[in-house]
Amino acid sequence: MTSPLEADAGMRSASAERTTAVRLPAFILATLAWLVPAFAVWYFAAPIVVAPVVWLARIVALVGLHDTVQAIEQTGSIATFVTTLRAATSGARGVVIVDVNTLLYSFGMPLFAALTLAARETAWKRHLALGYVAMLPFVAWGVLAEFLKNVAITAGPAIASQAGFAPWQRETIAFAYQFGSLILPAVVPAVLWVALHGAFIARLHGRASTSAA
Repeated sequence: MTSPLEADAGMRSASAERTTAVRLPAFILATLAWLVPAFAVWYFAAPIVVAPVVWLARIVALVGLHDTVQAIEQTGSIATFVTTLRAATSGARGVVIVDVNTLLYSFGMPLFAALTLAARETAWKRHLALGYVAMLPFVAWGVLAEFLKNVAITAGPAIASQAGFAPWQRETIAFAYQFGSLILPAVVPAVLWVALHGAFIARLHGRASTSAA
């Protein structure tokens, strides 16, 4: 025979399951709805959004690549690396310039924003700010890795020999580029969102604390 306490616990459990079943689809729909404006803002505001990424890349270049990089300029979402490397062009000699599209490595930002806004937590502004700042170094990683891949591998032996990269360094650059282009842009925003929304995820799965229940 079921006691009143067991019956009450069963009702609470069933209620939690029903709440989860409703909230999860609603969260998914809200995330999809937020993706459109989030990507629109990210795309059209790219010169502002990725400016700190270019600043970080400049700092790294000044510290570790000063013999190869003269300057890094930004035009919209494009980071232009002006190098010290020389290339023959139609009989004349000019410096090698490498353009990197920062949007290829920062698309995790609007994804993180859509997930954060869909969660509708009171600290959403703080979460957006923390997530944005935390993602900047990883976006800069991708931008720098593409530049290094271009001068060390795809530009050809004439340019690579001037850069002075050893074979093991070129292998490392190739790995860093693959990691920065295929893994980091998608994984980092998801990991950051989970880290900042532990309480929301617990509620989503119906694992509220005993006191809250």
